[in-house]
Amino acid sequence: MQDAARPSSPRGVPLPGGLSRVALWTAAAHAAEQTRERPYVSDPWAGDFLRAARVAGGPPGDGPLQRMLPDWAVVRSRFFDEYLLDAARSGCRQVVLLGAGLDTRAFRLDWPAGVRVFEVEDPALLAFKEHVLDWAPPTCGRRGTVGVAPVGAWTEELCAVGFDPGRPTAWLAETLLYHLPPREAESVAATMTELSAPGSVFGAECVGAETVASPAVTPFLDALAATGVTWRWRTAEPERWWAERGWTATAADLLTLPYVVERLAPYLPVLGEAATRTVFLTTGRLGAPR
Repeated sequence: MQDAARPSSPRGVPLPGGLSRVALWTAAAHAAEQTRERPYVSDPWAGDFLRAARVAGGPPGDGPLQRMLPDWAVVRSRFFDEYLLDAARSGCRQVVLLGAGLDTRAFRLDWPAGVRVFEVEDPALLAFKEHVLDWAPPTCGRRGTVGVAPVGAWTEELCAVGFDPGRPTAWLAETLLYHLPPREAESVAATMTELSAPGSVFGAECVGAETVASPAVTPFLDALAATGVTWRWRTAEPERWWAERGWTATAADLLTLPYVVERLAPYLPVLGEAATRTVFLTTGRLGAPR
């Protein structure tokens, strides 16, 4: 069905519905962060994406979670920026961004020499992104794009642009998994595992199953659902879920990260424990604990 409210670029490059909204909300957060004196994330293309799509702002509603979301998107980006750079410096010279959205890490991070970044995303969203990037040079060694939905079969397409399943890989599914039905989330994780050589790592934001029904979170989810965006896959124990699929995982203790505490401090008294249990920034390594 055609989305009447679907944004498009001035040249008519359409944006796919659904997850493109999430990508634009993240771009809006990055664009606002760009105006700070000491930004946690520097993304000079974020404002260009918003202008090309002719949209502004974040998710609907004015609850505490909606007000926190731009700052959350920034600290989440900072967390996974550091995860990817640490992985690359530790020997993962392949980085795969699943559901890459409007991610510009291939252009804005200071990658070690020889890193290849691959982006798997809906072809319409990639077309819009390429139009805005306008041949900007990547900061990684090489960048490859795979224009298929990340919930489908993308192994052959990924390998066709140079991905080598025999080499350690740093995977990132930043906001992808919890928008998927559980079976599709499991399928993405299974493909990721199948293509991972020893030494591979992953990062993913996981939604908590225990707090989504809390008074602080329910109004936010209702507002999201009105836009067609929903949280479908949830887990109360991300470490166990990933362990069952072959990964040793850890959910970050957010209150030990100074930049998270500094930026989210105004919201914590209002949201309480739900603020730290609604989502988990999870990273892990292939295989059982050493």
